[in-house]
Amino acid sequence: MNTEITYHRAYTDEELHQILEIQKQNLKVVLSETDKQSEGFVSVDHTFDALKRMNDACPHMIAKSGGQVVGYALCMLNEFRDDVPELIEMFNYMDGILEEKGLDEINYLIMGQICIDKHFRKRGIFRGLYAFLTTELQSEFDALVTEVNVKNRRSSEAHKAVGFELLDVHTEGGEDWELIILKLK
Repeated sequence: MNTEITYHRAYTDEELHQILEIQKQNLKVVLSETDKQSEGFVSVDHTFDALKRMNDACPHMIAKSGGQVVGYALCMLNEFRDDVPELIEMFNYMDGILEEKGLDEINYLIMGQICIDKHFRKRGIFRGLYAFLTTELQSEFDALVTEVNVKNRRSSEAHKAVGFELLDVHTEGGEDWELIILKLK
């Protein structure tokens, strides 16, 4: 197996299908409690159509090895806020917090989700995706904003390690969430 990792924007339907395959393997609803605690999880199951529309507007970031997608970071523009029903409440809450913190005028991108294939973890791909994303998007956006489930400690710690700062903690859908921001400029 080729272990060289390269970073790209997603441009093909095949790459999008590979993203969805990694996503399905890491959904909170399919993992054991042990795996959720040790490996982390993703909460949203995107449709191909929604993922493609998001990608057509702002191509997602991917990590590849041997021609296969092994990690991804989904780019979600504000215009897609109603396309993923699970995220509507997050967007509405986020708007209020950004305004309260005086950040409502910044040009930000929603980090729609980030995930690394289980077989490729602990190789720096998470950091690599964020470094690539920052290089690709810092001329267009001031910041990235996302939410992390408080129970997903692996993700929370990894996001803080790459520079995300806590904006707020709140309860949404019976779960506690950290609203976090990474300033790109």
